[in-house]
Amino acid sequence: MRLALLGCGTVGSEVVRLLHEQSADLAARIGAPLEIAGIAVRRVGRDRGDLPVDPALFTTDPLALIKREDVDVVVEVVGGIEPARSWLVEALRAGKSVVTANKALLAEDGASLHDAAAEGGADLYYEASVAGAIPLLRPLRESLHGDRINRVTGIVNGTTNFILSAMDATGAGFAEALEEATELGYAEADPTADVEGFDAAAKAAILASLAFHTRVTAADVHREGITEVTAADVASAKAMGCTIKLLCIAARGADAEGRETVSVRVHPAMIPLTHPLASVSDAFNAVFVEAEAAGQLMFYGRGAGGAPTASAVLGDVVAVARNRLAGARAASESAYADLAVRPMGEALTRYHISLDVADRPGVLEAVAGVFARHEVSIATVRQGPAGGGPAGRGSDAELVIVTHIAPDAALAATVRELRGLEIVRSVASVLRVEGGA
Repeated sequence: MRLALLGCGTVGSEVVRLLHEQSADLAARIGAPLEIAGIAVRRVGRDRGDLPVDPALFTTDPLALIKREDVDVVVEVVGGIEPARSWLVEALRAGKSVVTANKALLAEDGASLHDAAAEGGADLYYEASVAGAIPLLRPLRESLHGDRINRVTGIVNGTTNFILSAMDATGAGFAEALEEATELGYAEADPTADVEGFDAAAKAAILASLAFHTRVTAADVHREGITEVTAADVASAKAMGCTIKLLCIAARGADAEGRETVSVRVHPAMIPLTHPLASVSDAFNAVFVEAEAAGQLMFYGRGAGGAPTASAVLGDVVAVARNRLAGARAASESAYADLAVRPMGEALTRYHISLDVADRPGVLEAVAGVFARHEVSIATVRQGPAGGGPAGRGSDAELVIVTHIAPDAALAATVRELRGLEIVRSVASVLRVEGGA
């Protein structure tokens, strides 16, 4: 079985090393040896250290490599939308199986790849696109295919989880924790895709598509990052017996007309320390799946890095190579449910709201009235000194309010009205609360 490898960076290099080191075992598992037909790179002459590969295999013409008759499987670890989309569509339409780690492409236009795979009768595997080495997507699309999945909640970005874990452990602010993550190599020089939630949103779209048999794109995912999470938020979570995580949440539910829909969102949230995801720290990932028959399942492990991601890539390579040798094809995309994605405003959640307010009689009554007008029930209220208000406006107090479950639109409207009250100096913090009653 001959492979065309597109990309030879951190992940691609590890794929080459593992292919070399485990060649005998991989051949035994597949029933035929794996050989690299060629490796498409930007610069052929770049120093790649002691990579165990013949330099003659490198090329700067990926399309010519894909079109070669002796190529059976195309492995793409370049990333990005174009030209990766064109390369993979070309390969799939030609009947060549594809293994990709490209979460951005799958989340933006997975439909094109699935349609091309169906047209060419080829396999499309992408385990490495979500949660690195954790075997997650195959269970969703195969092992749990006989069950009904109702909810998927996950920590799927190692960089943000490291930052929030550091803030929780040391009391540091976001900027300090991000600096530490960058120094240790967990954060990119430009961390925007991670800290603003774009990476997690792409993964959430892929998970929702598989879990609910519906085509979900990154554009369907409500997205918020962690840049506004403060040390005070982390301390407040601790006082509640919670911790803060950037969560991807995909769930079934009914819309206002009672039709079954799905909700897909990514945002920071407080979760109780008793929740299985609360103990997931450092740069680890974990995904919590709730199914009707199987019950609650959790998948945990390293979600990024060259070697873990390459492990997932090679697992897919073994699967598609065995299928080709057997003249078989894996199950095609399952998108029969075609459920609508309901807007964030209809998602049911809880809010943790911290207010700096004037310290005088009637304030709590006025604040409670705002919640009542929007039909949002208050679960708990904690009051304390705020450390002094703006000059000339008298002393201030802090109100920390946690709501019961309500539609996000009603909660957001409540916060907007609170910001306009004369007695509210500022809405210091708003965070969602998940995983509790």
